[in-house]
Amino acid sequence: MTEDEPIDEISMIEARLEHLAGVAERCRKIILVSKAAIAGGIVLLIIMILGLFGPNQVVAIGSIALVLGGIVSLGSNVSTLQQTSAAISAAELARSELIDRIDLKLIGESAPS
Repeated sequence: MTEDEPIDEISMIEARLEHLAGVAERCRKIILVSKAAIAGGIVLLIIMILGLFGPNQVVAIGSIALVLGGIVSLGSNVSTLQQTSAAISAAELARSELIDRIDLKLIGESAPS
């Protein structure tokens, strides 16, 4: 095994880590929007129950759809974020193992006699 092979593998792992970090960030943003949708739908339902909008079926159906859509989106992205976090941990472990296999030399270190 040449010394370039672990370095190439480390580079591939680094690229994968960057991709996974992007996926995790998107999941976090979608989770935040999902929570806001759930809260907005609940508030809209409460306003409907209190009669502040009057009897409006479209608003009632829209608020229910908002809550249900938010719940589905939240659940899906939470599980994706968990899987992505596990993949990030595994990739970081693999990267560490590859780095440990490389015979690194300190600058200024003299060759053994």
